[in-house]
Parts: sequence; C-alpha cells; structure tokens
Amino acid sequence: MTLEILSHDSLAEFRHGFFTRRGGASSGIFSGLNCGFGSSDQTQAVTINRARVADAMTVQENALISVHQVHSALVLNVTSPIQGEKPHVDAMVSKTKGIALGILTADCEPVLFGDPTTGVVGVAHAGWKGALNGVLEATIDAMIGLGAVRRNISAVIGPSISQRNYEVGPEFMEIFLNADPMYDRFFAGGKGDRVHFDLPAFGLMRLRSAGIHTAEWTRHCTYDDPDRFYSYRRSVHINEVDYGRLISVICP
Repeated sequence: MTLEILSHDSLAEFRHGFFTRRGGASSGIFSGLNCGFGSSDQTQAVTINRARVADAMTVQENALISVHQVHSALVLNVTSPIQGEKPHVDAMVSKTKGIALGILTADCEPVLFGDPTTGVVGVAHAGWKGALNGVLEATIDAMIGLGAVRRNISAVIGPSISQRNYEVGPEFMEIFLNADPMYDRFFAGGKGDRVHFDLPAFGLMRLRSAGIHTAEWTRHCTYDDPDRFYSYRRSVHINEVDYGRLISVICP
C-alpha cells in the first residue's frame, strides 16, 4: 500500500504532509506507518517506516529530524541532523535546506508552520498541557527569531482528537478555568460530571490570538478513524497494550 499524505493549501509553498498510518511496514496493533521508536514496535519496522517518510519528503534518512517529546513549551532551532541523544523538546524551527522537521502524535495536535516569504518553518507537538503552557506561541517566537514575519506565518493543525471523543473530568476543566475563566467555552457537557474538551479549537484560538491569521485544522479526528490514524485514547478504551505514532513533517 502506498503512503497517504494529507497536505494543506496554506502550506503549499513547502514540502509538507500529515502522514496517516497507511503504507507502512509495521504489523499487529501497530499495523501501518508507525514512526515512533518510543513504542514497543520492532525497531526495524519503525526504521523502514521513517525511511519511507524521508524518501517522500526527498531528504536523507538522517535528515528527518524528530525529538524526545515531553509536553513542554521548549523549542529547538535545527541547523543539521541531530547526533546522539534526542533533545527533550516539543517544537522545532529551521530555515536550513535539506532537512525535514517531524513531530509525532497519536491524538495530540501536530502543528506545521511556514513563512513563505522567508522560508522559515516550524513544527509543534501540542497536547493540552503544551498548548496551555505556550508551545505554539514559543514556536512562533522562535520562527521570528530566525527572520520570519508574524503576519506571513501560516499554521495548520493536523489530525487530532475531536471534542466529542475527548472526555475529561472536572479537575481537568478546573486547570483551564484557573488559567482563564473564558476557557469554559472549549468545554461541552457530558455524562455526570464529565465534560468534553475541544483541543483543536483551543489550539486555533491560541494561534489566532498570537497573530497568526491563517490558522486552520484539517478536521480529521484520530479517534474516529482507526484505518487511517493511531489514537492513544482509543487504544486505552479497547485495551491494547501500546499504540503507534503518526508523523507530520515540513521542510524549509
């Protein structure tokens, strides 16, 4: 099966893509294009999958850059392939030709950024904690530090868990309301004391509040479509022992 790569017109000036799980070498619960070495999948299968992604992005295998994601707001400026241990960050920026920035997700938001006027790009892993703590704004600031112009930056949120599938408890909602009472608009009622959180809408709000006027979500829900996407939350609900990681990539 060939790779399936979702792209967006807002980033048409850049080689980029939100890769689905289709077209990979992994099997079993990881069946497809699992690109996460942090999973318990066979290392050889993940290596093959990442090589296919690098080839699709027309870069060398070692030029497909990913990091050790820790739900932070830390950003790395990438100028060359990473040697040794991966940095513990959740976003990257670059203007170096010949590399590809890749972020891994399985329900969290993968966000690709690009300024076509300067060639500066960025990627961010934005789960609820990273988004709340400013990883999107930090990525934008790091891009501007490389010469990007805020008004020219486009940002696209890729496949993420949708509100109807993101049920949380009152203590989760309280964290957001303590940060800003106006964040109550991102929650909708559920059963009992449960509520549903709209992660993509929250990400879009943070992007637009940061001055990114061209900010979009692809409107793909990772939980709803097991044939195309991995989902951490779905894996928990069906008692799977692990889950695959999707990769989203952009090249300067």
